[in-house]
Amino acid sequence: MDELVLNNYLMVLKSTVEVYVHGTLESSNKKIRELLKECLNETLSSQAKTYDEMVKYDWYTIENVDESVITKTKDNVECKK
Repeated sequence: MDELVLNNYLMVLKSTVEVYVHGTLESSNKKIRELLKECLNETLSSQAKTYDEMVKYDWYTIENVDESVITKTKDNVECKK
């Protein structure tokens, strides 16, 4: 597979996760909620596999954030509580 295909697939998986999370949270029917949870777990698994594949080919990189930026962000969030 090429980078563009995997990147697009990863974006679709991320969007699908959001749909399943909201559906699971809002479902008042136990059977539907359980089905959505299963779908969510399968989608999360697919997302992890896709991410790992992209990292393997260096198609998805994560930059480390300086600790001072993390501390500043944390402080800002705590002040807003």
